[in-house]
Amino acid sequence: MNNYSEVELAQLIRKYGEEPHSFKIARRIIQSRPVNTTTQLAAIVEDALGGRHGRIHPATRTFQALRIAVNEELEHLEETLEKSIDLLGIGGRLVVISYHSLEDRIVKQFLARESRDCICPPSIPVCQCKHTASFRLINKKVITPSDAELDENPRSRSARMRIAERIGSGSTPVKVSNAKFSFNELRRGYSLN
Repeated sequence: MNNYSEVELAQLIRKYGEEPHSFKIARRIIQSRPVNTTTQLAAIVEDALGGRHGRIHPATRTFQALRIAVNEELEHLEETLEKSIDLLGIGGRLVVISYHSLEDRIVKQFLARESRDCICPPSIPVCQCKHTASFRLINKKVITPSDAELDENPRSRSARMRIAERIGSGSTPVKVSNAKFSFNELRRGYSLN
């Protein structure tokens, strides 16, 4: 964090933390250098945003952004999703739980692409890509925690789960299930069919 310029740090916080006040936060961090502890960073961000205004700490998005950047989490997620095509056998299930919109967007786009036979742009009248679907979606919509689950575990509020089944090339398309499953049911191993 000490190597970034104010603009670079602000862009990083905006991109990975989706923080609307990223420039204000970055400016305050730069002015406060060196920042040596997470407690110090949390206080700097809280001060930059004028204190707490809700139940979520004002530094949450900044910490998320820094964690994602340092650990290269989104790049690792993309690599893992691509590898799942070769690692899963036919009929194997890919279950991904994401905890923020950046992760969920990557998973959603990957599953949308890999559940279609042709991924050519709509402007091309005849398929040129020769792409074949690798997965079929188990649920059309994302699975989110129920109210009961939120009462039991409030930290699950941002969790989003998507499920797909590995198919072979030339498999007959299967209708996507509209059934709803809770996280608890899936954890206990209930059948998804």
